Amino acid sequence: MDRWKGRVALVTGASVGIGAAIAKSLVQHGMKVVGCARNLQQMENLAAECVSSGFSGTLFPYKCDLSVEDEVLSMFSWIKVQHQGIDVCINNAGLALPEPLLSGKTSGWKNMMDVNVFGLSVCTREAYQSMKERNIDDGHIININSTSGHRVVNNADVHFYAASKYAVTALTEGLRQELRVAKTHIRATCISPGFVETEFAYRLFSQNPEKAEASYKIIKLSERTEENDGRSRFLEKALHERSEARECVSSMNVTCGSGAGKRHT
Repeated sequence: MDRWKGRVALVTGASVGIGAAIAKSLVQHGMKVVGCARNLQQMENLAAECVSSGFSGTLFPYKCDLSVEDEVLSMFSWIKVQHQGIDVCINNAGLALPEPLLSGKTSGWKNMMDVNVFGLSVCTREAYQSMKERNIDDGHIININSTSGHRVVNNADVHFYAASKYAVTALTEGLRQELRVAKTHIRATCISPGFVETEFAYRLFSQNPEKAEASYKIIKLSERTEENDGRSRFLEKALHERSEARECVSSMNVTCGSGAGKRHT
């Protein structure tokens, strides 16, 4: 991680859960981190926590709704002015709504696609262009996916969400192919956590919090801080590794119960 000290990372959805853990970890390792989320107050609280912890890096809170392209483009323009550009892009933001295929609302489906697919894609495009125009050849684009992007569980509430995450799996492979054609050493990584106790299920089942509690009890997760820290350690490993090959992509599927991750290159 030493080679990333002083360099700039963007973490989307950085106000809570896995995104917050990732942002804190990168700041702790000396990076300049632009953390974006819709809730600016939570981001500012996280930035203050990083300062009080004496971390060597800095967290820069930025309010951005990834479902609005103009806001995303404005954020990248701000990053260019303030920090010249980014070296690492971590597409962590994700949205899940209980909208089954047979009875769900089109607006809910669209919201999930806007954040999970289109927002991620715009950030990927702008991050690559930022690296390219500054001749950054060791950059890294990391998609925080989900095991839902590799298998469909028997739960109607998350079927459309799973479809959006399957898209992330395909987009990461497409990114690998395009980076190879571009003959760049910019890396693309896909990390797929299992079911982690964050605010995810509580937001998904906001109208039925008991359902969220039951979901977490079933899989008997350890405390959320330990789980989130574990996910940030997998990301640190991904950033630490450096491939000399031209095909600079890795896929890391992380499942909760086993405490181990599988990496496929």
